Amino acid sequence: MIHGLLPLLDRLRKLVRKGDSQMGKMDALYEACRNCHACSLGETRTNLVFGTGNENARLMFVGEGPGAQEDLQGVPFVGRAGKLLDDMLAMFDLDRSQVYIANIVKCRPPGNRDPLPEERDACYPWLKQQLELVDPKLVVCLGRIAAMRFIDPNYRISQQHGQWIERDGRAYTAVFHPAALLRDPRRRPEAFDDMKEIARKLKELGEKV
Repeated sequence: MIHGLLPLLDRLRKLVRKGDSQMGKMDALYEACRNCHACSLGETRTNLVFGTGNENARLMFVGEGPGAQEDLQGVPFVGRAGKLLDDMLAMFDLDRSQVYIANIVKCRPPGNRDPLPEERDACYPWLKQQLELVDPKLVVCLGRIAAMRFIDPNYRISQQHGQWIERDGRAYTAVFHPAALLRDPRRRPEAFDDMKEIARKLKELGEKV
């Protein structure tokens, strides 16, 4: 599967190089992604949910996929889970203007199910290009599925959350998905500690937190 994606990655790199600015490159990538039908999710979506926030951010959050509200509005994390994420950022004097937020898949899986492995693989070239354009120093995976892509294919969020790894000049960690915190509020103290550590590392990079 991954070998079949390599030509697509090459075409995407050539496409985004045509942009004269960071914004132009991201806009070009968005337009190309809007026409993507590499998997069946493109047939059932209402809107593409591409990404939002600061395209030069040092901190990038990656979730698993859009839900119902995200599908309607075309923006990641705008439902109840998104409100909780905003509240968590605000605890450390952060907001969406200082971070970039995207998902592993850009189209809503039917019934809010987990995206299938083949759907994640088909959509990954878009996320990879977003990652290269934003070029964050810190990448925070929101939930297990994103962590399985970036950190460990066998990632166990209950045991490994908050742990950092260094790879390709970036530091990666994972925290509980905000939707999981809504289902199980007992995890919130752990999530707060993880966010506190993220804020500390961001401050080390010279960001005002």
